[in-house]
Amino acid sequence: MDCIFCKIISGEIPSPRVYEDEDMIIIRDIAPQAKYHYLAIPKKHFADVTEMTIEDASLVGRMLKKIGELSDSLGLNGGFRLVSNKGADAMQSVPHLHIHILGGEKMSDKMC
Repeated sequence: MDCIFCKIISGEIPSPRVYEDEDMIIIRDIAPQAKYHYLAIPKKHFADVTEMTIEDASLVGRMLKKIGELSDSLGLNGGFRLVSNKGADAMQSVPHLHIHILGGEKMSDKMC
């Protein structure tokens, strides 16, 4: 598979992990759009929310729960925004579902 996130997960492409468990990794975004900008990436490959199975949805639910648990340690105690893009019009650059976690500063109200 030629998926950059799958290569990061497998270790083929090195990327420091902020967090890792059996379901996902969290890494820093290489082009941050906020003071703190992380990517939560499931270890299982599926392109986006339209390709999720019921089991995948359960996985994403566990990811969301863990993001909430980690928020203070990630520097997000003032609040954070979660974004998952789907498709070219939404600027999804990697066809592997991932959740942008943005925070650490006051966010714009233009993207809510």
